[in-house]
This record gives sequence, C-alpha cells and structure tokens, in this order.
Amino acid sequence: MPFKISHVVESGALAGRDQPTLPAPGHVLLRPWAGKDVPAVYEAFQDPVIQRYHARVADSEDEVRAWMEDWRKEYAEETNAQWAAVDADTDEVLGRVALRMINLADGQAEMAYWTMPRARGRGVATHAVTALTSWSFDDLGLHRIELRHSTHNEASCRVALRTGYAPEGTQRSAVLHEDGWHDMHLHARIRP
Repeated sequence: MPFKISHVVESGALAGRDQPTLPAPGHVLLRPWAGKDVPAVYEAFQDPVIQRYHARVADSEDEVRAWMEDWRKEYAEETNAQWAAVDADTDEVLGRVALRMINLADGQAEMAYWTMPRARGRGVATHAVTALTSWSFDDLGLHRIELRHSTHNEASCRVALRTGYAPEGTQRSAVLHEDGWHDMHLHARIRP
C-alpha cells in the first residue's frame, strides 16, 4: 500500500555518508568512536552511576570492542548513531552522546548520553546534546527528538531542561533497571 505522505527524511541520509565530526561548545568535539577509545568506554561502565541507569555492563574490553562494531553497523543501518564526546584539544573521552531508535521516515529519534565521572559538572553533556540536536534538526532533518531518563536521575533532567527539551510527562514503571522498575521522564524537542 503506498504512503499518502512523503518520508520526513529519506532512507540513506545516514548510510550514504560518513559519520560526521561535530564541534560543540565548551571545547567539546563529537566524533565517531575509535579503537583507541575502548579502555575509556570500559572504564565508564565500571562507574556505579552509569551502571545504575544502564541495563548493560562491560565485562571486558573485548566486549566493548564488539559494542563499537555494533555501533558502526547500526549507523550504516540507520537505526542508531553514537558519538564520543571528547576534549577538542586533547581528544580525551569525556562521554557519549547518541541518537537511538532512529526512524527516518517519521523524522524521529531518541537522545541518549552519559559522561565520564571526571567530566561531570563541566557542562559536557549539555554541550554534546546541544551540538547533536542542532545537527539532527539542521543537517539530518529530523522533526522530533525525545529524551527519556529515570525520574531518579536529576542530573539528566537538568541536562534535558538546559538544552530545551520540554517535559511532556512521566512514563510509569517504564524501564527495568537492576534495582527494579523506574518511572521515566519524557522530554522532547521539535524542529523549529
């Protein structure tokens, strides 16, 4: 059955080009993940805060390497797009920012991020989300980006609000974490 409306973003918008490197405010740079980043991602997933809000654990650097290979495949398949948020001067990994659950036809995705413990409180997540949101609307052409976080994660809520993601409600008992079901705040931005 044919569609009555055109796709918001045509298939191939991501797969048809290399993953870009994106400048962000605050001397932060978003770049594709590289093999040299494996130890940093492994270290990040040893952090209790990251463990609290993620269902995955990294048991080894080999496992992280496999994740990174999956991330490259997901970009080519246009389902997820992951960036390393790094110090623009030193290339030190400060965190991760991503578009998850990309639906190009509907022009939608979900924003996700985490920061290394030593990078917290420096605006890294805010800068990374700001840059990726701008690129997603202005360059990729998405219409709506959602951002969900556990209601227990106040720092993530602050990032959402600082970056213009309007609160839309609470999804009750929405995501299972190690300590049980978490309610999730739903925020979103619409392309201006």
